[in-house]
Amino acid sequence: MEERSIVIVGGGPAGLTAGIYAARVGLRPLLIERGALGGKVRFTERLENFPGFSMGVEGHRLIAEMEGQARRFGVEFTTADIFEVKPIDEHLEVVGNGLRIRAEAVIVATGTGPRPLGVPGEERLRGKGVSYCALSDASLFRHREVAVVGGGDSAVKEALFLARYADRVYVIHRRDTLRAAQVLQEAAMAEPKITFVWDSVVTEVLGSDWVEGVKVKNLKTGEEDCLEVSGLVVFIGNQPNSGLVGQIVELDPHGFILTNEEMRTSHPRILAAGDVRRKRLRDAVTAVADGALAATVAHGIIRHR
Repeated sequence: MEERSIVIVGGGPAGLTAGIYAARVGLRPLLIERGALGGKVRFTERLENFPGFSMGVEGHRLIAEMEGQARRFGVEFTTADIFEVKPIDEHLEVVGNGLRIRAEAVIVATGTGPRPLGVPGEERLRGKGVSYCALSDASLFRHREVAVVGGGDSAVKEALFLARYADRVYVIHRRDTLRAAQVLQEAAMAEPKITFVWDSVVTEVLGSDWVEGVKVKNLKTGEEDCLEVSGLVVFIGNQPNSGLVGQIVELDPHGFILTNEEMRTSHPRILAAGDVRRKRLRDAVTAVADGALAATVAHGIIRHR
């Protein structure tokens, strides 16, 4: 079994920053990511609120810079899907596909994944017109009509982005007002390709080999209708990727990892950083701060073992 001082699970802004800070104090961190580095930020067209970029910065560019910085300081990377982190003696064992590592400390920076609607047809047509990321799938919807479900910042941003490609974008929201920031609302309202479907929810996704439409129910009138769309993009929130430590650290009722102000969990050798932990604001800036603090605290844990 390979042995490491510290393992970081997750390669978004929190994990990359934790790697940078851990490497700079000589911990020789191993960062494990199951897919492409960057998490949701990689697929964000432009971050307007990340400090230091007066005109904003493309998500993929920001992640590329973070990765380059991490590699320069000596962070080691590997790709694996981690199934479990479990106690072993006074250490931890990180278990994944073809991978077993004994570590003195683990930082969980696995972020969140999209929350599905949970309606008939959704899972069957996932990847066949049902999407959870417009940026990566927008080209599939060129010159088509598509529906976006949600009313927050992410949903409205996705609708605005899709409007560049699709002929028509329906925004389906269960309320009669959006929750998105005012500047996003104004932009969406001014976009002629966007049509709002208020007070409504999707009850079924239709189609055999590809999305052919969605059934929509008005929550105030009870009336049901069918929108003939060729795509459905779901943005109704996220759920934490906390399953790998769910049996050994304390979670809140929604599955987010509970931490103190030092990123410590209920297990003395497991820390959490970024969107996977319970906190008020989830974005790249707070993820970076979480990662820096988690690595600093982990260094103290390892040094005083």
